[in-house]
Amino acid sequence: MQMPRQIAATAAAFLLLAAGAAQAQVPQYGANVNLEQARKAIAAGQAEARKNSWPVAIAVVDNAGHLVAFEKMDNTQTASVEVAQDKAVSAAIYRRSTKVVQDGLAAGGAGLRLLGLRGMSPVEGGLPLVIDGKIVGGIGVSGVNSDQDGMVAKAGADALAAK
Repeated sequence: MQMPRQIAATAAAFLLLAAGAAQAQVPQYGANVNLEQARKAIAAGQAEARKNSWPVAIAVVDNAGHLVAFEKMDNTQTASVEVAQDKAVSAAIYRRSTKVVQDGLAAGGAGLRLLGLRGMSPVEGGLPLVIDGKIVGGIGVSGVNSDQDGMVAKAGADALAAK
């Protein structure tokens, strides 16, 4: 009986250390994304979506999760309006991609407690927006498969990071 407890304690210590290291690598907040920047991110995301014939909704929020800009392409499913905003908010306020959350939940165990965090979206397609190493907001995309949503969000985030 003693051996499983030691293994569990060792695993818990390892997870705490890994979480601490990951926390140290999370960028800090900068000035909030402005409307011009938000429109640039949305335009780049829409270009990626159009290239692949994906009807999506794209939301950009500031660091506090307040909506700065939003666009829904024609034929996007209705639910995607709110889902895209939820993904953007989660990425901005938790300073990490929603794919990280999705992967944490898929691993099970301690990762399941992520479901209890207010405003946490557990589906890929939300990314923090980063300029000069500082988080300025978040982008969220919904409308197709979550990995495809992630590709559209990445195109928007990359366009903003490139200035």
